[in-house]
Amino acid sequence: MFDTKVAILVLADLPTWRKLNVTAFLATGIAGAAPDAMGQPYLDANGREFARLLGQPMMIFSAEPRDLARAHRLAREHDLSCAAYVRAMFSTGHDGANREAFLAEPADCPDLVGIAIRGPKKAVDKATKGARLHP
Repeated sequence: MFDTKVAILVLADLPTWRKLNVTAFLATGIAGAAPDAMGQPYLDANGREFARLLGQPMMIFSAEPRDLARAHRLAREHDLSCAAYVRAMFSTGHDGANREAFLAEPADCPDLVGIAIRGPKKAVDKATKGARLHP
């Protein structure tokens, strides 16, 4: 049904509230990078409008550090849309500080706690190989 796939990988050993927070941030990153993937606004029975949602499913994976590193590497190699969240961002308080923390990470091996990717199905499947769907 879809030519592309969205996958979000989140570090397995994070507390649940952090997993949810990281997943939410990463989902917004993919939505921002792929405005063409956004559906139409939702209307309730009274005609009130609600925000658009991404028009395709997102697969959420529980990941180990090696899974995050693999997805990061293959996302770059296959030019996939990518959103990333690094551990240092947990200690920041606003978007500007998040960007500074991200910039300070080593480009080839950041301390990832989550990554979201979108692109052709085969490339995303290859990047997520070995990670397991979140329970």
